[in-house]
Amino acid sequence: MTTKVAVVPHTHWDREWYAGFQYFRSRLLDVLADLLDRLERNPAHRFFLLDGQMAMIDDYLALRPRDAERIRELVRAGRLSIGPWYVLMDEFLVSGETIVRNLQLGLTRAAALGGHLPVGYLPDMFGHIAQMPQILGEAGFRDAVVWRGVPHAVDRTAFWWRAPDGTTVRAEYLPAGYSNGASIPADAEGLLRRLRAHHAQLAPFLAGEGSLLFMNGTDHQAPQPWLPQVADAVNAIQQEFELRITPLAEYLAEAPTAALPSWTGELRSSARANLLMGVASNRVDVKIAAARAERSLERLAEPLAALWLPAERWPGELLDEAWLHVVRNSAHDSICACSADEVGVAVRHRFAEATTIADSVIGAVDRHLAGAFRRPGTMVVNPSSRTRSGLVEILLAGTQAPPGTQLVDRADAGSVEREVCGRDLPHVLAELTQAGWLDDGRATEASVEWTPAGVRLSLTSDRTRVSDTSLRPVDATMAEATAQAAANPDKPLWVRVERPASVRVLARVREVPGHGWVSLPGPGGEQGVQAGEQGAGGEQGVQAGDNWLDNGVVHLAVNPADGTFAVNGLAGMDRLVDGGDAGDTYNFSPPAEDLVVERPDSVTITLLEDGPVRGRLRVQRRFTWPASVEDGRRVGTRAVEVTTVLELHAGEPLVRITTCFDNPSRDHRLRSLFSLARRATGSRAECAFGVVDRPLTAEGGDGEVGLATFPSRRFVQAGGVTLTHEGLLEYEVVDDGWQLALTLLRATGVLSRPAPSLRPNAAGPPLPTNDAQLVGPLELRYGVAVGDDVDPWSLAEAAWVPLRVVTTAGGGDLPSTGNHLRVSGAEVSALRRVGGALELRVFNPGDAPTLVGVENRSGWVVDLRGRPSERWKGSFPLRARGIATVRLDEPELGCTSSEEPAQPDTAGS
Repeated sequence: MTTKVAVVPHTHWDREWYAGFQYFRSRLLDVLADLLDRLERNPAHRFFLLDGQMAMIDDYLALRPRDAERIRELVRAGRLSIGPWYVLMDEFLVSGETIVRNLQLGLTRAAALGGHLPVGYLPDMFGHIAQMPQILGEAGFRDAVVWRGVPHAVDRTAFWWRAPDGTTVRAEYLPAGYSNGASIPADAEGLLRRLRAHHAQLAPFLAGEGSLLFMNGTDHQAPQPWLPQVADAVNAIQQEFELRITPLAEYLAEAPTAALPSWTGELRSSARANLLMGVASNRVDVKIAAARAERSLERLAEPLAALWLPAERWPGELLDEAWLHVVRNSAHDSICACSADEVGVAVRHRFAEATTIADSVIGAVDRHLAGAFRRPGTMVVNPSSRTRSGLVEILLAGTQAPPGTQLVDRADAGSVEREVCGRDLPHVLAELTQAGWLDDGRATEASVEWTPAGVRLSLTSDRTRVSDTSLRPVDATMAEATAQAAANPDKPLWVRVERPASVRVLARVREVPGHGWVSLPGPGGEQGVQAGEQGAGGEQGVQAGDNWLDNGVVHLAVNPADGTFAVNGLAGMDRLVDGGDAGDTYNFSPPAEDLVVERPDSVTITLLEDGPVRGRLRVQRRFTWPASVEDGRRVGTRAVEVTTVLELHAGEPLVRITTCFDNPSRDHRLRSLFSLARRATGSRAECAFGVVDRPLTAEGGDGEVGLATFPSRRFVQAGGVTLTHEGLLEYEVVDDGWQLALTLLRATGVLSRPAPSLRPNAAGPPLPTNDAQLVGPLELRYGVAVGDDVDPWSLAEAAWVPLRVVTTAGGGDLPSTGNHLRVSGAEVSALRRVGGALELRVFNPGDAPTLVGVENRSGWVVDLRGRPSERWKGSFPLRARGIATVRLDEPELGCTSSEEPAQPDTAGS
């Protein structure tokens, strides 16, 4: 019987990896130029696959835009496959929304160049999320191609892959990877021997008789000029194999579908290919930057701008630019930080750029809000879809904090004067800002006067937020003053700043509507706070002692012997354990002779805030850690002081934890361990568009030990305990199910070691990565709640998406209380504008169907390519674990409101 061999010429392209982006792009220019020439000159080179991603094409065309039409013609002719992704991302280390935007960007760019590969091509991701079949299905794909992560239970080269909601795609499995046909010999006999050996290797896996997928390419491989000739030569000398250069989609269209095995959920096995699970814990600075950038875009900038700015002012270009940075960083070698140090620098810079853009959009919304409300006052705005309570920080005129609020700091009335030359004005303004006279949110009025000419300009911080109308600032003219000073550098000028007395206080506000607002009440509609000794719900305020905090929901007590704390009697929380790591950026591997440090040398506890709204304890633990790993042993000593601030808010079950230290050691892993209320038999963690249930073990293989160190997006639950975290993506249930470990730091100095103990093979070149040692200051944020009734989605939102405070001058159209959009029945993933209309993406993390309500609105259910499928009004059904995207066609800013301001819950002691 003749075996048909589908030869798919391709290249796998890492945009950046063991060298920086520009190094790989310089190689890309040569590879793509040669490819285009070869396809155009020789029809025998029938087809080429450009790795399923558009970034490499955009990177090429940025320098050679003249070749765009050549690419377009080859794509339309079916000779070149591009897309559907923008980059080949890691699926676990970025948000579900980043994955969707990556796919949508890839589809858009591919459409402009002739069309996309109609296959969910996923050749080198380090495992696959459970919801990927649903994401692919929502974009119209029926096929996927995968390699890493497929479990031992799948014993064919194809299987039905099912998402938790039931969406199923046919997955073509590459047991030997995407390079099984790489670097073929130029002689027929040599290629024939290669095919026979490979067929024998795959024979037990072949899903259909008489077919074999031969992926002719590997990392950064150029087209092999002799491929058409040697394929013809092999066909001429034998009948055992029939080779045909074939587009991937063409092969899959004829691939067998009968009697295939099935698998539901995520693919995270090392049975036949290394999963490289340690990428979730290296370079936590990169992961934290990613979490902050994604949150700034998804939870703040987009929904705030979509609901508060007029449709014609939607900052689409800015947001597209920010998302391009985030999507580029989602490439697996970039976000996984298994790359050269210069790549880590570039990735952090792109995340910083994206966050800065998001902050600028948020600032534009704040400026719009300042004139949006009818009455002057202080407004609390909720960017989330769920009704929420929480703490806010506000400025009040005077010298005393009202009852039930908590004083943060106080500024007495005063003034400051400076007489300088025009050229010195920027320096003076910087000094005044640093000294707290300008740009600190305090109520200030400032003036600049040219002493010879008598020209007077009024200045104030454009970020002034004050809750007394008598202290509202005049219009800012800082830019005008600075420009005039620059034009008159030698003229003397006089600067005077006057500051009335004010206090900054904390208050707890209850029941802020989802996507809505409330005003803080005051007499006659003026700003201020009326507070009682307890909150509106009778909640106890925070009380404190030398080593304990209590808010009536949580009693927190710190153990002075080791610095751990107990929550409602459950002791052993936040136990820091430091051990050696002789691995690399891909995998943790303990040294042959490890020295684990579990107890501090000394502990100091300081009460920082004693309530009634917020309590804070500082725990300083001094440790002696080994300095590094040498020859398989931890050697040397380094003293380190780890400062942890424990924070408890009135009315909340969450203990917020901020841990800071100046890391002095190399080659080590630091974890925080939390006791569980009962023995866990598994864990539940947030993943893209839902939660995933995992056992206490992980499947390994000959090439990699299977460690049960799993990734989570923002929270993980086990044994009656919930942890939420910012960018700390690796956890493990340890101690036979009695403790939950959260990795705070994994420091290593080599991109890939030849054979670390838990992975006896190389994953990349053995390059030094000194930056990955993370020597220097770190700030790590996480939190814990105890109880089986904790809603992890609400907990994570409260921890990482604060309520916003806005000062308004009045004169707008909006009442004192209201909301712009009321969504119920599902979690909101995205809210933005597309083509002028509001687009809402939701998902149902539950195991039962739900009815998603969008009050007083109507629209269409659309897929991820924007194609409408179902009309809805007021609500629409959503299957268990389902994802849905809807476009709203009602007036954009309909709102429900009440003239009565909601009462802040200012908890008293």
